[in-house]
Amino acid sequence: MPLLKIATLGEPVLRQRARELSKEELSSSSTQAFIDDLIATMHDADGAGLAAPQVMNPVRICAIEVRPNNPRYPYKPPIPLTVLVNPVLTPLSNETFANDEGCLSVIDLRGTVHRCVHIRVQAWDRHGVDVDFEAKGLAAGTFQHECDHLDGKVFVDRADPTTFTTWKNWERHHKAAFVARATALVQRFGG
Repeated sequence: MPLLKIATLGEPVLRQRARELSKEELSSSSTQAFIDDLIATMHDADGAGLAAPQVMNPVRICAIEVRPNNPRYPYKPPIPLTVLVNPVLTPLSNETFANDEGCLSVIDLRGTVHRCVHIRVQAWDRHGVDVDFEAKGLAAGTFQHECDHLDGKVFVDRADPTTFTTWKNWERHHKAAFVARATALVQRFGG
């Protein structure tokens, strides 16, 4: 499986709404191979997720997985490998939480984004089977971040610009406070 080039901020593909796929297109060998490559690229970059537009393909597919001991996100609870096709997210609460986010497409930058704490996720899996589940806490934030890419949004669009920081300075000055907030969310929601 070849690794795909990850688009960085400024690439036009990151700013366009991705198109929906038909079940026929999803079942094609080329789309299934693309999904394998998307997952391999996400794993290689130690990402918590990767959306198709981030690898120059403007279709509504994203992969999400938080493996134990992910070096980029050691504080995130595990999320099993999940491929979403044509996802629709619905808030199930007005409650939000402050999520410190980074992105494989935005090199060396983090910022605080307010995300819904409880959402419903409806989509197809990679085989066109309907999936419908709820996500809470940090997991909900991860799903929202990746699905934003399918609408041409990057976390910097939603972040308070006064919170922008490099990874080094985030680790030095902000990580401890965020990990405390994240730990409280994990204890409350398990994810």
